[in-house]
Amino acid sequence: MVKIVMIGSGYVGLVSGACFADFGHTVTCIDKDIGKIDRLKAGEIPIFEPGLEALVAQNVRAGRLSFSIDPSAVAEADAVFIAVGTPSRRGDGHADLSYVYGAAEEIADLMQGFTVVVTKSTVPVGTGDEVEAIIRKRRPDAAFAVVSNPEFLREGAAINDFKRPDRVVVGGAEDPRAADIMRELYRPLFLNETPILFMSRRTSELTKYAGNAFLAMKITFINEVADLCEKVGANVQDVARGIGLDNRIGRKFLNAGPGYGGSCFPKDTLALVKTAQDAGAPLELVETTVRKNAARKQAMAHKVIDAMGGDVSGKTIAILGLTFKPNTDDMRDAPSLAIIPALQAEGAVIKAFDPEGMHEAKKLLKDVCFVEGPYQALEGADAVVLITEWDQFRALDLKRMKSLLRAPVIVDLRNIYRSTEMVEAGFSYVSVGRPD
Repeated sequence: MVKIVMIGSGYVGLVSGACFADFGHTVTCIDKDIGKIDRLKAGEIPIFEPGLEALVAQNVRAGRLSFSIDPSAVAEADAVFIAVGTPSRRGDGHADLSYVYGAAEEIADLMQGFTVVVTKSTVPVGTGDEVEAIIRKRRPDAAFAVVSNPEFLREGAAINDFKRPDRVVVGGAEDPRAADIMRELYRPLFLNETPILFMSRRTSELTKYAGNAFLAMKITFINEVADLCEKVGANVQDVARGIGLDNRIGRKFLNAGPGYGGSCFPKDTLALVKTAQDAGAPLELVETTVRKNAARKQAMAHKVIDAMGGDVSGKTIAILGLTFKPNTDDMRDAPSLAIIPALQAEGAVIKAFDPEGMHEAKKLLKDVCFVEGPYQALEGADAVVLITEWDQFRALDLKRMKSLLRAPVIVDLRNIYRSTEMVEAGFSYVSVGRPD
C-alpha cells in the first residue's frame, strides 16, 4: 500500500485518485476550489464520467479515498501527484505551467522523508527538470525524485483506460526507491501483463504529446479524405474500413466528422507546435493539423448552410449534441462552439439539446434556446444538425422527426444514419464523406 496525495481534483486527478484507491492505496485528493471539495465530500461528482460516482463512493466508504483543501497530507505521502491544469497560455499557445510550478513549491514546503513527485499533468518537454529545480532550491536537503507519468485517459472510458491500459509510461525513475514506488503503485496491472515502460523523464513527457498529436493527425487525415470522397463520389466509411483493417494503420480515430475537440488534443497539439518551434525542429505536419482542424469546424457550418439552400436567415436549426464527444459533459473546444456561432452570424435561430453538456454549454453559448429532449429541439425547426453521436440519437423515430420538422432536412456530421434509410423516409439528408 502506497500513501498518495493528488494535487488537483479535476478530471485527471479525480479519476486517477479513485482508481489508485480502488487498487488498495490510500489517496488524498487536494484542491484549492472549496466548492469542489465540499461537493466531493457530499458525494457529488463535479464531472460526468460513467462509473466514477460509484467508484468514488465505494472507496470513500472503505476509507481509502478522501478530499481536502489542506495539503498537509503531503508530509506523510510516499508519492505526490501533480494533476493540475495546463491550459494554453493566452497570446502564444504555450502550455501555462503556473499551476504546475505552484504545486511544486507547495510540495517542497511540506514533504518529509523520501518522496516521489509525479507529474501526471500533460507538460512540455523539460517541465520535470524545472519542477526538480524548484523543489531543490526551496529544499536543498530534501530526499525526493521527480517522475513523469503521463495519463492516457479517454473521456467517457477513463476508468477502464486506467485499470486496463495499453501501457504505463514512467519517466525519470532512475532512483531505485522511486522505481520501487512506481512499480508498487501499478502492481495490480502486472496481473494483466500491462507493459510498464521506464524511460527518461524528457522522453516520457514527449511521448504523451507525440501520442495525442498522432491521433489528432489521424482524425484530420480522414476528414480531408472525406472531403475528397464527396468530390469523387466515394464513401469515406468504406475507405476507413479498407485502410483500418491494415494492422499498421488500425481502425480507431478514423471516423470522419466535424473535427476534434476536448481537453487534450487542441491544447496539446498547439503546445507541441510551440515546443518544436522553440527547439528549432518545427513539426509541420502537426502545424497543418492544428490549422486544418480549426478550418474544419467553420466548414461544417457552411455545410449546414448549403444543405438549407444557401440561406439560414430567420430559420430555426435544431442542434443535437453539444459536447465534443459522447459520454462526457466536457465542452472544451467542442465543434459546436464554432458551428453554432457561425450559423447565428448568418441569422439562424438555434434550439439545442445535449444529454449531459447543457449546463456547461449555457456558460459558453449565447442566444440559444436549450430544450429538454431531442424531439423538443426538432419541433418547428427548418433543419436538424447532429453534432455529437450520443447513443440516444442513433435510433430516433424518423416518422416523428419528420412530423415535427418544418422542413425535412438533416445534416448528420457524425454519419450516424444510412443515406438510403433517410432518403426512403423522405428526408433531404447530408452526411460527411458519403454519397447522399
